[in-house]
Amino acid sequence: MRMYERDFMEGTRGTMAVDWEERIDVKRMREQRRERALERMREAELGSMLLINDPNVRYVTGLAMTGGSGADHYTLLMEDGSTVHWDTADHASNQRFNCPWLEDIRYACPGLGNVPRASGSASAREFLVGKMAETVVDALEEYGYENEPMGIDVANGRLVSAFEDRGVDVRADECSQVMEDARKVKTRDEIECLRQVAAICEAGFQRITEEARPGKRETEVWGAAVEELWRHGAFVGGGYLTSGPNTWPKHQANTTDRAIRPGDLVYADFYNIGYLGYRSCYYRTFSMGEPTQEQRDAYETAVDNLYDVLDRIEPGATTDEIAQGFPDMAGEHADWYDADEHWQMTTNHWAHGLGLQLYEVPLIWRGLSPDHPIEIEEGMTMAVETQEPAGRQGVRVEEMVVVREDGVEVLSQWPVEEITVVDY
Repeated sequence: MRMYERDFMEGTRGTMAVDWEERIDVKRMREQRRERALERMREAELGSMLLINDPNVRYVTGLAMTGGSGADHYTLLMEDGSTVHWDTADHASNQRFNCPWLEDIRYACPGLGNVPRASGSASAREFLVGKMAETVVDALEEYGYENEPMGIDVANGRLVSAFEDRGVDVRADECSQVMEDARKVKTRDEIECLRQVAAICEAGFQRITEEARPGKRETEVWGAAVEELWRHGAFVGGGYLTSGPNTWPKHQANTTDRAIRPGDLVYADFYNIGYLGYRSCYYRTFSMGEPTQEQRDAYETAVDNLYDVLDRIEPGATTDEIAQGFPDMAGEHADWYDADEHWQMTTNHWAHGLGLQLYEVPLIWRGLSPDHPIEIEEGMTMAVETQEPAGRQGVRVEEMVVVREDGVEVLSQWPVEEITVVDY
């Protein structure tokens, strides 16, 4: 099996700022991301792009987007590199003080999302979307880009119409493609962020081994794991822990108040755990006491399936070829699900890109890839996940990887060869 071997001393560093070694260079990361977006934008012959989606805004500005109420922050990136950012009153004031790399920060008008909805007034909604468009058009005129095509990453009909009514040539499809192309291959520092978040997740797994025992509820064990993640400086935007009969099929409520019992399988999914915005997706399975042979066999199957896929990933390979490493319909236990086609088995066996969002390019999945393949490129980062039932329970395993010139480097390092046994 081809696996990238790290160089001497190459690996996870600390999370604090120090002057005695190079760690994640956030300034370099911001600048390289912005330049990548600008290069793709120029190739698409766009004069500017209006970015509303949080990950795209963060990609070109470095700002810590936290959701908000919808379009209360947006960024205009222009061909010469000029950037205008709009945000809520408090955020904009904060950014003017703390973000000197952004020279033009203005107050936003929330033309989309919760504020217009909550107004209860059609005329209010028209005012807000019109005012939002007006703020951007004013900036385009100030910087001399009012007559150039403007990309937009949210093709909301009312907003697009508001721009077109003001004479702006709006290009939605081109903008989405530009940002997809810019973000799909990661820089050195982006990869280090994903390596770091994987290490933080491992601290969470360790906490689970210390906390899980019969009588403890899933919620209690998960709460302790989340505490550990926060202690390491992570943003916890998702994830769960489940046990026993809740492990297969995956429980709809994720973590519940069920008490863990001897002989249970327990698995945790640290998904959407963020470090400097970069998101994890990282499964591991635990056994409360020595697992049964059936449980060991199921775990071995899941790991074999996962590493069959990893062995196929390399630059130039296509997603249809790689997807053949995932189980067929029999291996998916489609009869149990009463399913006929792979597209019905969403989230069970697939690989998805990781970055400033949980799902980025590429997606490798039997439900899609055979008829819609794309090519894998060096520097893509992704999570590969598999599962397998074990009687009335189930196991799940997942690795976070980066595509290297000679295969993949596995960023996740919690032992995967055998199921983790929790002695109590």
